[in-house]
Amino acid sequence: MKIPFKVINGSLLIFLLFLFQNCDKSKNQVSENDTTITIEVGEIHINIEKEGFRYDFRGVDGQLIAPAHPVSGLLIGRPDAKLAKVETTKLSKQANGLLEFDVVFSDSSSAKVKLELAQSGVKFSVHPSVAGDYDIVLRTGPLGPAYGMGDHAAFGDGSETLELDNFVRDPFNPDRRSNERMISNFAIFPKQGLAEVNIEPGAKLVRITNEENAQGSKKVREMPSFYYFFGSPEEIYRAFLKARKKEGHPVDKPKYAWFGVGWEAFGALAWNTDHITVADNIDTYLEYGYPLKWMVVGSGFWPSKPDEFNEIGNPNHLKSASQTAKKLQSTTSFGMWDETKYPDPKKFVDYFHQKGILFTIGLRIGFVPGGPFTDEGLEQGYFLKTGEGEEILGKPGFPTVPVYYLDTKNPEAVAWYVALCQKWLDYGVDGFKEDLYGFSTSILQDDFVDVVNHALMDKGVYIMGRNNYLGSPVDIHRYNDFNFSQIQDRGPINGLAYAFSGFPNVYPDIVGGTGLASESFGPDKEKKKVYLVRYAQYAALNPSMSFGFGPWNYGAEVNRLCLEAAKLHDRLHPYFYSNAIKAYQTGFPHTMIPLPLAFPQDENVYGLANTDRRSYEWMIGDALLAAPLYGDDYETAVARSIYLPEGIWMDYDTGKTYQGPLTLEGFKIPLDKTPLFVGGTGIVIEEVEKKLRVRVYPIKENTETIFYGKDGETKSVITIGAPDWENFKVTDTTNGKVMVFSKVRHAFEFDLEPGHNYLIE
Repeated sequence: MKIPFKVINGSLLIFLLFLFQNCDKSKNQVSENDTTITIEVGEIHINIEKEGFRYDFRGVDGQLIAPAHPVSGLLIGRPDAKLAKVETTKLSKQANGLLEFDVVFSDSSSAKVKLELAQSGVKFSVHPSVAGDYDIVLRTGPLGPAYGMGDHAAFGDGSETLELDNFVRDPFNPDRRSNERMISNFAIFPKQGLAEVNIEPGAKLVRITNEENAQGSKKVREMPSFYYFFGSPEEIYRAFLKARKKEGHPVDKPKYAWFGVGWEAFGALAWNTDHITVADNIDTYLEYGYPLKWMVVGSGFWPSKPDEFNEIGNPNHLKSASQTAKKLQSTTSFGMWDETKYPDPKKFVDYFHQKGILFTIGLRIGFVPGGPFTDEGLEQGYFLKTGEGEEILGKPGFPTVPVYYLDTKNPEAVAWYVALCQKWLDYGVDGFKEDLYGFSTSILQDDFVDVVNHALMDKGVYIMGRNNYLGSPVDIHRYNDFNFSQIQDRGPINGLAYAFSGFPNVYPDIVGGTGLASESFGPDKEKKKVYLVRYAQYAALNPSMSFGFGPWNYGAEVNRLCLEAAKLHDRLHPYFYSNAIKAYQTGFPHTMIPLPLAFPQDENVYGLANTDRRSYEWMIGDALLAAPLYGDDYETAVARSIYLPEGIWMDYDTGKTYQGPLTLEGFKIPLDKTPLFVGGTGIVIEEVEKKLRVRVYPIKENTETIFYGKDGETKSVITIGAPDWENFKVTDTTNGKVMVFSKVRHAFEFDLEPGHNYLIE
């Protein structure tokens, strides 16, 4: 189902893609003259100039979608040498939507270029004639604005805008020690109806500037999978999803519990975790009424000794690497718990299960020398090796000594690792927070852990993803640590970049970050009070959220406001999950839809998410617009300029309606304000007192939405005809029953039975 917002009538690209999708491949037209080869697929025209292999994409009546690069569309060369451009191009084969070209470069080298024409776009592959290592680049002329690129769009480089403005990464990911871990080089240009991705888990490059739009591979034998996609955002993401699956980067079906309110031990207790402190902290949250659904004990549960850590849990004071290797077993001590801190692990885990809380622990693929199971891995050859056959010892951020890395390209090694994970699962552990960080990409490619996570997801294990390339073999996508000491604009820019990149199940780290428990953030308590509240309100509108250090430590009012944010997210838990299933099915980021994707032809939705305006807005599904007050000015700001696109929008708290398009200049958002508007279909499903409630806001006629239950399969269709809002009627069309409803918080509300369909008339 498309987002139910009006797009400009006669939109070129939607019409263009409709024709493109419905054309018969056998009707592809290819023509050429002395200088140019033109490929027509429906209404898409690809024009390739033989000299330079300069290509552009055009639509109806020759309207330009992406311009050709002024010099060359394809470059190739040996690493660290000047790249050569194409001198001649010859069309050598065409059949069933596949075209092959023989190209010769200015340095006399040659290659075969293949174009695979699909319903949704075109796939390029480049195969040099002589074996060796090459740098290969495909490029068009400049266009924009562009969005995407995962962690690279915001983390660590002081990015001031969500738009990929003069975005250069060459090489794309030279050193993972910067903790850029959710990796995607997918870029979308919503205005033009174009997207692209060079599927390459190894070294690559990206240059999106006012001179070129380029992606490439570095030190490769060939470039096998470079895609361009065309159409509306919904059509582009559906095609991107298909390509990810085809190229071995699947998107797995997420599970319900992760989308509720959670708790992470490190944010609450730092290293001071044991069976007493963890239980006491969880119980305090529950006593205050926090609706916890999941928890993570990320560190410190493995066998250790009391003198391993100083008072704030920093293991760096250990005398030597050998001492650490003997004592610190890290998270690969499968099934082995610290007997002093966790004397009865099964009982400990069951304690939280009885409270309805999912229990997970931290997990990494790094094995400490001398640790349990390490010798077995060495004997079986399950760890990464150098070209000379020696096991690699790499230094991640944690543990504090070099480790061996699981060879995830070896199926037997992966099966061994997953079998070891079962030792944790046998204690009742439900899943894992995957958490290797601080390593060099000269050792590990971007997809190094994906196959492990995918294997665990296949077993029904709950996975919080922290490392990932392009696909989504996890339930939720966690930011890298986001703390009080950092620039706060990074958070919303990072999250929206995830959504653009195809990682829509965003989890924006622990409310309060990871340093409040140890007081490592300094003594500014008054500022931290505002920080916690604004963070909680922002996180509540993300697909998943969690708490750490108890808000009650900052007073009753801070605790009350944080609790209200948690309850809001809990009410929306089923709505978030239903949209996560839609994202899983379609690839479109239904759980967090940046406005340029929901309204691509609305000029006003561009240039909002930056450190000047700070209008960080997104759609949640087809009915809610999130507009939290967040950013580096959180301590002093009291208002935002909020843009409402075309349609009727209702203030979630007050019920006041606005007719878009409209900018609410200086809209007040005090600490007790819910920063939400209802629009679109006006249909929101919430959970209240353990019952699902359909909430229909009287703002839209002749529309419908689809809702998926906790199993991700059971479907309900809720349809609004042309109702008389003064004489409201709801019918369960599955059994013919007329439903009882009430007016609650500006909406008509009635109970939902999963699997039943409803008509409002």
